Amino acid sequence: MERIPQHSHCQICGKAVPYEKTVCSDECQEQYESIVKKRRFYMYVMYGALAVLIIMFILMYVP
Repeated sequence: MERIPQHSHCQICGKAVPYEKTVCSDECQEQYESIVKKRRFYMYVMYGALAVLIIMFILMYVP
């Protein structure tokens, strides 16, 4: 029985890649970085909106 070497899968296209890698090609790397940037931006927007809501709540209920 042939043993499959330790590997991971590309986060973008799903191809098998060496275990220490995240993506398989430069094209997938660009797409991966774009996705990470968008997630980071939306996370900052969410934290900002949460901060605004907390400040509004405090201002409404503190005399």
